[in-house]
Amino acid sequence: MTGPIDRLRTAAAEREAAGLRRALRPRTPDHDGLLDLASNDYLGLSRDERLVEAAVRATREWGTGSTGSRLVTGTTLLHAELEDRLAAFTGAARALVFSSGYLANLAAVAALARGGLVVSDSGNHASIVDACRLSRARVVVTPHGDVEAVAKVLAERAEDHAVVVTDAVFSVDGDLAPLRELHAAAVRHGALLVVDEAHALGVVGEQGRGAVHAAGLARDSDVVRTVTLSKSLGSQGGAVLGASEVIETLIDTGRSFIFDTGLAPGCAGAALAALGILESTPDLPGRARSRAHELAAMARELGLESGDPAAAVVPVVLGPPQLAVAAAALCADHGVRVGCFRPPSVPHGRSCLRLTARANLGSDDLAVVRGALTAVAEAKVDM
Repeated sequence: MTGPIDRLRTAAAEREAAGLRRALRPRTPDHDGLLDLASNDYLGLSRDERLVEAAVRATREWGTGSTGSRLVTGTTLLHAELEDRLAAFTGAARALVFSSGYLANLAAVAALARGGLVVSDSGNHASIVDACRLSRARVVVTPHGDVEAVAKVLAERAEDHAVVVTDAVFSVDGDLAPLRELHAAAVRHGALLVVDEAHALGVVGEQGRGAVHAAGLARDSDVVRTVTLSKSLGSQGGAVLGASEVIETLIDTGRSFIFDTGLAPGCAGAALAALGILESTPDLPGRARSRAHELAAMARELGLESGDPAAAVVPVVLGPPQLAVAAAALCADHGVRVGCFRPPSVPHGRSCLRLTARANLGSDDLAVVRGALTAVAEAKVDM
């Protein structure tokens, strides 16, 4: 009989052979001198002095941690202010803040779908996949962006209630979900629509208010949104946005809300500062989107496969995982840090580099990126 540690070693060796080993690589404050196109800091706010100072002020006033779950001591006046500001900014009735966007998805889907049906897009983020599993609902995964498939599953269901869940902007391909059409299908069949706006908040729509707001669905009580504070807002944490009935349900039954320590006050302070910057600098989201289109066009000009980004995510599809790993290393050699996505993050045969645009990228930065992608394109021909 194989011992447990031997079994783990064998599995690790198999992942190594398949190009699927992962490693932690601690970075320096300046990203090791590389141009950062790997993080989710879409608006370039994570090092903004206004956010840093807001986080410091909140930490000095409230301490380094929230000291408990939100239902015990983990809710401060700062958390309440952040929830009010998030709701007002996005046009939602109410907001509920979590310590991460991952936990916000777990709570929203698991609590709202429990005992019913979940219809989930095949391209949804891992946090949604895990939330579906935790819901103990029947889960049907539909082809990416296929509204007719969603409607068919809803029409044929036997369950009393159903939830349709989708990313707004998909985290690897960077495309936008057909939200109006999905909502229409959900309404026809008495279902709730849950939209993960992690990659849309701060980038999509007027002043970055998100894809749901841009689709005209912000005030619909049968639409629930989840957001993260760790991408465009340059902080940490997440939130669920929705009707009062939704928020009260999560406070009562959302396990990842009830049993988790509340968001650290410093993170709440930084997120509040970021919202203020978005409100006062309305062209920031457009800058990020513009840079994303430039990066995608650059990749295509060099003969690399890339899509038409809806927000700040720009994939460069290469195929085999080994090729993507080699391309990411080549980009680093040319001064650019990029994301490298392999199964299970993407389907087999679709391993890719993921470039994330930032609102503060300049022309000199784009020249560096062109040099790196040129090297990738030339190397790909020889591989």
